[in-house]
Amino acid sequence: MTHFFSGLFRFRRGAWEALATVIIAIGVFMLMQPFVMWAYTYSFITTLIGTLMFIIVSHFPSD
Repeated sequence: MTHFFSGLFRFRRGAWEALATVIIAIGVFMLMQPFVMWAYTYSFITTLIGTLMFIIVSHFPSD
């Protein structure tokens, strides 16, 4: 766990890619759930932010 947070603070690829993947997964979950309208409304922007974040952090130095 400490390695994850130190990777975030030092801008390393592994930790940031994991965070971007979680944001993408949350956006997809928000898109597929049938109960909460605000989650469905913001699902596309959440998935888009996660995707753009993944593209950007893939240029960070690796661990």
